[in-house]
Amino acid sequence: MSANSLQVEVKKKNPYDSPEREAVVSVLLTADRLQNCFSRLFREFGLTCSQYNVLRILRGEGAPLPSLEIASRLIQQVPAITGLIDRLESAGLVCRERCSEDRRVVFVDITSDGLALLSRIDEPLLQLHRDVTKHLSLNELSRLTRLLEKVRAGLPATSPTGG
Repeated sequence: MSANSLQVEVKKKNPYDSPEREAVVSVLLTADRLQNCFSRLFREFGLTCSQYNVLRILRGEGAPLPSLEIASRLIQQVPAITGLIDRLESAGLVCRERCSEDRRVVFVDITSDGLALLSRIDEPLLQLHRDVTKHLSLNELSRLTRLLEKVRAGLPATSPTGG
Protein backbone atom coordinates (compact mmCIF):
# COMPACT_ATOMS: atom_id res chain seq x y z
CA MET A 1 0.00 0.00 0.00
CA SER A 2 1.19 3.50 -0.73
CA ALA A 3 1.82 6.06 2.00
CA ASN A 4 -1.44 7.88 1.26
CA SER A 5 -3.66 4.79 0.81
CA LEU A 6 -5.22 5.28 4.25
CA GLN A 7 -6.22 8.79 3.24
CA VAL A 8 -7.87 7.38 0.10
CA GLU A 9 -9.45 4.49 1.99
CA VAL A 10 -11.18 6.73 4.54
CA LYS A 11 -11.90 9.38 1.87
CA LYS A 12 -10.00 12.05 3.75
CA LYS A 13 -9.60 15.16 1.60
CA ASN A 14 -6.40 16.47 3.15
CA PRO A 15 -3.25 14.60 4.19
CA TYR A 16 -2.87 13.66 7.83
CA ASP A 17 -1.29 16.44 9.88
CA SER A 18 1.08 14.03 11.62
CA PRO A 19 2.49 10.55 11.10
CA GLU A 20 1.35 9.71 14.65
CA ARG A 21 -2.29 10.49 13.82
CA GLU A 22 -2.10 8.54 10.57
CA ALA A 23 -0.60 5.51 12.33
CA VAL A 24 -3.23 5.53 15.09
CA VAL A 25 -6.10 5.91 12.61
CA SER A 26 -4.64 3.03 10.60
CA VAL A 27 -4.44 0.79 13.69
CA LEU A 28 -8.00 1.69 14.71
CA LEU A 29 -9.37 1.05 11.23
CA THR A 30 -7.56 -2.28 11.03
CA ALA A 31 -8.72 -3.31 14.50
CA ASP A 32 -12.32 -2.47 13.61
CA ARG A 33 -12.20 -4.51 10.41
CA LEU A 34 -10.58 -7.47 12.16
CA GLN A 35 -13.17 -7.23 14.95
CA ASN A 36 -15.94 -7.41 12.36
CA CYS A 37 -14.43 -10.52 10.76
CA PHE A 38 -14.09 -12.32 14.07
CA SER A 39 -17.51 -11.18 15.31
CA ARG A 40 -19.13 -12.72 12.22
CA LEU A 41 -17.37 -16.02 12.82
CA PHE A 42 -18.30 -16.21 16.51
CA ARG A 43 -21.88 -15.18 15.76
CA GLU A 44 -22.18 -18.33 13.59
CA PHE A 45 -21.60 -20.29 16.81
CA GLY A 46 -23.93 -18.13 18.94
CA LEU A 47 -21.13 -16.26 20.72
CA THR A 48 -19.75 -12.77 20.99
CA CYS A 49 -16.01 -12.14 20.85
CA SER A 50 -15.96 -11.56 24.61
CA GLN A 51 -17.83 -14.80 25.32
CA TYR A 52 -15.40 -16.72 23.14
CA ASN A 53 -12.54 -15.03 24.97
CA VAL A 54 -13.84 -16.23 28.37
CA LEU A 55 -14.18 -19.79 27.10
CA ARG A 56 -10.70 -19.66 25.56
CA ILE A 57 -9.20 -18.48 28.86
CA LEU A 58 -10.92 -21.23 30.84
CA ARG A 59 -9.91 -23.97 28.41
CA GLY A 60 -6.32 -22.73 28.41
CA GLU A 61 -6.15 -22.64 32.20
CA GLY A 62 -7.59 -26.14 32.55
CA ALA A 63 -9.02 -25.28 35.97
CA PRO A 64 -11.70 -23.00 37.43
CA LEU A 65 -10.72 -19.34 37.77
CA PRO A 66 -12.11 -16.48 39.86
CA SER A 67 -14.25 -14.19 37.70
CA LEU A 68 -11.97 -11.20 38.35
CA GLU A 69 -8.97 -13.22 37.17
CA ILE A 70 -10.83 -13.99 33.95
CA ALA A 71 -11.63 -10.29 33.56
CA SER A 72 -7.94 -9.40 33.93
CA ARG A 73 -7.01 -11.79 31.09
CA LEU A 74 -9.59 -10.66 28.54
CA ILE A 75 -8.25 -9.33 25.25
CA GLN A 76 -11.12 -6.85 25.03
CA GLN A 77 -12.02 -5.39 28.37
CA VAL A 78 -15.72 -5.50 29.28
CA PRO A 79 -17.58 -3.23 31.72
CA ALA A 80 -19.25 -6.09 33.63
CA ILE A 81 -17.75 -9.58 33.75
CA THR A 82 -20.74 -10.82 35.80
CA GLY A 83 -23.25 -10.27 32.98
CA LEU A 84 -20.92 -11.91 30.49
CA ILE A 85 -20.56 -14.99 32.69
CA ASP A 86 -24.34 -14.99 33.39
CA ARG A 87 -25.04 -15.38 29.66
CA LEU A 88 -22.45 -18.15 29.27
CA GLU A 89 -23.88 -19.96 32.28
CA SER A 90 -27.45 -19.64 30.91
CA ALA A 91 -26.21 -21.25 27.68
CA GLY A 92 -24.67 -24.13 29.66
CA LEU A 93 -21.13 -23.26 28.57
CA VAL A 94 -19.73 -22.42 32.02
CA CYS A 95 -20.66 -23.13 35.62
CA ARG A 96 -19.98 -21.13 38.77
CA GLU A 97 -19.15 -22.08 42.32
CA ARG A 98 -18.55 -19.85 45.33
CA CYS A 99 -15.24 -20.28 47.14
CA SER A 100 -15.77 -22.08 50.44
CA GLU A 101 -13.10 -19.96 52.20
CA ASP A 102 -14.28 -16.58 50.86
CA ARG A 103 -17.92 -16.41 49.73
CA ARG A 104 -17.18 -13.18 47.82
CA VAL A 105 -14.99 -15.09 45.37
CA VAL A 106 -16.79 -16.89 42.54
CA PHE A 107 -14.96 -19.55 40.54
CA VAL A 108 -15.95 -20.14 36.92
CA ASP A 109 -15.27 -23.33 35.00
CA ILE A 110 -15.94 -24.38 31.42
CA THR A 111 -18.45 -27.19 30.94
CA SER A 112 -18.18 -30.12 28.55
CA ASP A 113 -20.62 -28.27 26.25
CA GLY A 114 -18.28 -25.26 26.33
CA LEU A 115 -15.31 -27.43 25.45
CA ALA A 116 -17.25 -29.09 22.62
CA LEU A 117 -18.23 -25.69 21.21
CA LEU A 118 -14.60 -24.51 21.27
CA SER A 119 -13.56 -27.69 19.46
CA ARG A 120 -16.04 -26.87 16.69
CA ILE A 121 -14.69 -23.29 16.46
CA ASP A 122 -10.98 -24.18 16.46
CA GLU A 123 -10.50 -25.01 12.77
CA PRO A 124 -12.65 -22.19 11.29
CA LEU A 125 -10.89 -19.74 13.63
CA LEU A 126 -7.44 -20.94 12.61
CA GLN A 127 -8.47 -20.60 8.98
CA LEU A 128 -9.68 -17.03 9.60
CA HIS A 129 -6.34 -16.16 11.22
CA ARG A 130 -4.60 -17.55 8.14
CA ASP A 131 -6.94 -15.74 5.74
CA VAL A 132 -6.49 -12.30 7.28
CA THR A 133 -2.70 -12.61 7.41
CA LYS A 134 -1.96 -14.65 4.28
CA HIS A 135 -0.43 -11.69 2.44
CA LEU A 136 2.21 -11.20 5.17
CA SER A 137 5.46 -13.15 5.44
CA LEU A 138 6.48 -14.79 8.72
CA ASN A 139 9.09 -12.05 9.13
CA GLU A 140 6.43 -9.35 8.59
CA LEU A 141 4.07 -11.03 11.05
CA SER A 142 6.80 -11.14 13.66
CA ARG A 143 7.71 -7.49 13.03
CA LEU A 144 4.06 -6.44 13.22
CA THR A 145 3.62 -8.27 16.52
CA ARG A 146 6.72 -6.61 17.99
CA LEU A 147 5.65 -3.14 16.81
CA LEU A 148 2.16 -3.54 18.27
CA GLU A 149 3.64 -4.77 21.56
CA LYS A 150 5.80 -1.64 21.60
CA VAL A 151 2.71 0.55 21.04
CA ARG A 152 0.83 -1.21 23.87
CA ALA A 153 3.81 -0.82 26.19
CA GLY A 154 3.44 2.95 25.84
CA LEU A 155 -0.27 2.95 26.71
CA PRO A 156 -1.68 3.58 30.18
CA ALA A 157 -2.57 0.42 32.07
CA THR A 158 -6.25 -0.46 32.37
CA SER A 159 -8.05 -2.11 35.24
CA PRO A 160 -9.52 -5.63 34.87
CA THR A 161 -12.99 -4.12 34.49
CA GLY A 162 -11.96 -1.99 31.53
CA GLY A 163 -11.43 1.29 33.36
